Amino acid sequence: MSERVCIVQKRDTEKMYAMKYMNKQQCIERDEVRNVFRELEILQEIEHVFLVNLWYSFQDEEDMFMVVDLLLGGDLRYHLQQNVQFTEDTVKLYICEMALALDYLRSQHIIHRDVKPDNILLDEQAPEIFHSFLSGGTGYSFEVDWWSLGIMAYELLRGWRPYDIHSNNPVESLVQLFSTVSVQYSSAWSKEMVALLRKLLTVNPEHRFSCLAHIQASAHLSGVVWSDVCEKRVEPGFVPNKGRLHCDPTFELEEMILESRPLHKKKKRLAKNKSRDNSKDSSQSENDYLQECLEAIQQDFVIFNREKLKKSQEQPSESASASETTEEAEAEPLHMCSSVCSSGSS
Repeated sequence: MSERVCIVQKRDTEKMYAMKYMNKQQCIERDEVRNVFRELEILQEIEHVFLVNLWYSFQDEEDMFMVVDLLLGGDLRYHLQQNVQFTEDTVKLYICEMALALDYLRSQHIIHRDVKPDNILLDEQAPEIFHSFLSGGTGYSFEVDWWSLGIMAYELLRGWRPYDIHSNNPVESLVQLFSTVSVQYSSAWSKEMVALLRKLLTVNPEHRFSCLAHIQASAHLSGVVWSDVCEKRVEPGFVPNKGRLHCDPTFELEEMILESRPLHKKKKRLAKNKSRDNSKDSSQSENDYLQECLEAIQQDFVIFNREKLKKSQEQPSESASASETTEEAEAEPLHMCSSVCSSGSS
């Protein structure tokens, strides 16, 4: 999905968020509108301490916006590329936290399908957070996420994946690979960690660790106080340096330079486009189709405000009507503070 991300601040609370924005016309041209709506639908229904949570969604003439938790510690892929050596205790905590997140997603009937270091973000205190959802799909079951958790845990410990797999590998070759190649475990790892990884990486899903209860029963995690993990009271083994930018500055700068529709010039651009639209013939079928799609997005897009939703749940007698909540959510003041962390397509 094509998206950009910038850091924003809510004026009344001064709280910082990450704001993703997707250009409507580009989404139409790439047939991504349904995916955006599906992601919004999922994010509006879920909330968990180890997930990137949606707080607001709104739109304007050009873009659709999602305002989510801000995580400034970078993703695990970046830290792997920086040659961070993750200890067994650190990976053990990551497994526990991600197991809790996967268990919650399963309770919501959601299959993540994209568990990998790139989608695990760290906050400045280091607990990792799931980001990005693909959700379900023909031929997938919940066991696939626990397999991916094992692959990722192995990569964090060793620096490379247990299998040499590429996206263009045919399914037949993968089946052959899994049935003939044995995963090599480091002799430096504890027997308990190896046993846990073996269970997560069992090819047969019927024999694989594939739920929270399986993980909690593991000998390697027998001493874990799960309530402390949930409350983020466990000291993380790795904490990102607060004084550093945890992304590739060259890549981010290139994205800023190549951005053809910068957010800070939106007002001027919209006024110019409106003037141009009024002066041209709009009878062309291509323009008519685009306009129909844009109007459909405008009508079907669901505005969301988790802050007001929480308040209405705490004070049901004072909750506003759906229309009032929608109108207030649309007017929420969000001030863009920085686009230094703008990202490209994801």
